[in-house]
Amino acid sequence: MKFSRGLAALTLLLFFQSQLVAEYLYKDEVIHNPNFTAQVEKVGSELYAKTGISLRLIMIRELPNEMNVVEYQQEVLKDFSEPTILLTFSELNSKVDISVNDASLYEYFDKKQVLSPVASQVQAIIMAMMYSNSWEHFKYMANDYGGTILPLISGKSKPEQQLGKYSGSMFNGYIDIAEQIAVSKGVVLESAAGNANKNSILVLKLVFYGFIIYAIFVFFKRKITNKRLKSEQK
Repeated sequence: MKFSRGLAALTLLLFFQSQLVAEYLYKDEVIHNPNFTAQVEKVGSELYAKTGISLRLIMIRELPNEMNVVEYQQEVLKDFSEPTILLTFSELNSKVDISVNDASLYEYFDKKQVLSPVASQVQAIIMAMMYSNSWEHFKYMANDYGGTILPLISGKSKPEQQLGKYSGSMFNGYIDIAEQIAVSKGVVLESAAGNANKNSILVLKLVFYGFIIYAIFVFFKRKITNKRLKSEQK
């Protein structure tokens, strides 16, 4: 039987892709996009080469065997001996979390900031004013901002835009963690798309501020209208 060159190329391509997924995009049951995989691999491999820290992304459909996300990550981390950080997304469980196999790795990035549900400080202060029940709670909420995943992933989108939202949100978070590690280690990541990440968050902030300005406008417009109606009724 003749061995087709096309079949050989396809075999090599599939092998390369499987190796690629098994490296820094460690599991992907959601996106299945070679370009997304290549971008994660590019940043992850450069980060590891320059810092010795392996940052792996996991995107699964659902957590297995009734595990919570922390238990799942701890199980996966058993596969690695080198310093490893896991950024994990479970689609059907709507869970995002970060775990490490060495607690000292938390010194190189701010987990609370990355996973904050709030993008900007102004938004955090407004939410604190609305929902805090004590001064301590207010201070905590007002300083909980800078999230690079949840503010984007929780945004509304059409069904056909879901995968783009997931990949964009998780890549933002991945880049954020990678850049923080690089800064902590005193190195520069040439492959990191920091500006793209910042632009995404900037757009989110502008949309939020737009809603605030619009709400203020509507509020004062109603007050003026009601005042005018009361004057006319007199």
